[in-house]
Amino acid sequence: MNPADAWAWKRIHYLEHHLDHKPLTSVLIKPAGPDCNLSCHYCFYLQKSEFFPGASHRMTEPVLREMVRKVMHQGENQINFGWQGGEPTLMGRHFFEIAVHYQKRCARQGQEASNALQTNGLLIDENWAAFLREHQFLVGLSFDGPPHIHDRYRTFAGVRPSWERVAAARDTLLRADVAVNSLIVVNDYSVRHAREIYEFHKENGLTYMQFIPCIEPDVMHTDTPAPFSAPADAYGDFLIELFDLWRGDFRNGRPTTFVRWFDSLFFTYVGYPAPECTLLPECGSYVVIEHDGSVYSCDFYVDEAHRLGTIQQDEIGELLNNSTQKQFGLNKSILPETCRICPWLEHCYGGCPRERIFSADGLNVFCAAWKKFFAYADPWFRELAERWRKNNNSV
Repeated sequence: MNPADAWAWKRIHYLEHHLDHKPLTSVLIKPAGPDCNLSCHYCFYLQKSEFFPGASHRMTEPVLREMVRKVMHQGENQINFGWQGGEPTLMGRHFFEIAVHYQKRCARQGQEASNALQTNGLLIDENWAAFLREHQFLVGLSFDGPPHIHDRYRTFAGVRPSWERVAAARDTLLRADVAVNSLIVVNDYSVRHAREIYEFHKENGLTYMQFIPCIEPDVMHTDTPAPFSAPADAYGDFLIELFDLWRGDFRNGRPTTFVRWFDSLFFTYVGYPAPECTLLPECGSYVVIEHDGSVYSCDFYVDEAHRLGTIQQDEIGELLNNSTQKQFGLNKSILPETCRICPWLEHCYGGCPRERIFSADGLNVFCAAWKKFFAYADPWFRELAERWRKNNNSV
C-alpha cells in the first residue's frame, strides 16, 4: 500500500471512529480564567482578559459544584480534572478543598477522580504542598531552567525575575513528596541550552520533564511567529540533543528520566494512541471549562467560534460529542499532500493545528524540525519498540 492510499484508509478509519460516542475522561478547567501573578512575555492566555469582561475572573462555588457534579455523573470510572490558568492557585487552597469534597461526594461506586494542577509556584507553601500530597495532585511546575534561562521571559510585571520564588516552590513540593513535573517552554533563547536545562532539572530532583515549543504570532504581523518563538531549525537540533541525553540515562533498558514528548512518541511506535494530544490523529478529546462555566473546544481556541455551551445549561458529555466539537476534531486530519505521503505521518499527525497558521502550505511550523529528529531517532525507537513487543508477548 502506498503512503497516499494508506492515508486514505486511515482517514476513513478516523471518520468511522468519530461517529462513536467519545467518553468523558478528562476536563481542563480555568478557575481563575486568564488572571495571573506573573507577566510572562510569551504567555498566550493573558490576552484572553480581553475576551472576558471585568478586572477579576473567579469561579464561584455554585459553578464549581455544578461542574463537578456533571463531570462525575457523565464521566468514566477514571476521570481527570486538570486545573490551569492563568494561575489556578489564585483561587486559594480552600477552593480546591471544596472541589475535592464535591468529587468524593458525587462519585458513584467504583469511580475515582484524579487531579492535575499546573502552577507557576509563586503561592506554593508548606500548607499547599501538604494538601497536594494528601490528595495526590500531580503538579506541573512551570520552570524553564537556570536563572538566565527562566528569567529571560518568566517575570513579574516590570521585568522583575521570578526564578528564586519558583525554585523555592520546587523544593517545598519535593520535600513534601508531591508528584511534580517540570514544564519547560522552549523559546528562541532556551532552544540553545538543551543540555543545561535537562541537567539542571535532573540534578535538582525534577526527573519528569515536559518541553513545550513556543510559537506565538507577532503582535504587528500575526501571520509570522513572534521573535521569542523557537526557530524550527534550532528546535530540531534541540530535540536531537535532548534525545541523546534522555537515551544516555537509560539503565538496563529502562529510562531514569522521563521526557513527555519522547514517552508519548513511543506509544505511536507500538500502535497505541499517544497520551499527548498533539500526536493524535484528531483533536477534541476533552473540553475546556472557563471560570464562568462556559465550555470551549481547546485552551488554544477559547473564542466565540469554539464556544460549545455552558456548564449551567448543557451536559458536558453532549458538548464533547456535539457537531462543533466533532468538526473541530476532524479538522486536524485535513492535511496537505506533503503530510499524507510523509513516512513520519503516523508519529506526528501534523502536530497541533495551531502551529500550522504560519505557513501558506498548511504544514506545521515545526515540520522540518520533526523530520530532522525522526531521521535521527527512528532506528532507536524501532529497536526499543521491538524489545517491548517481545517482553510483552505482543505481535
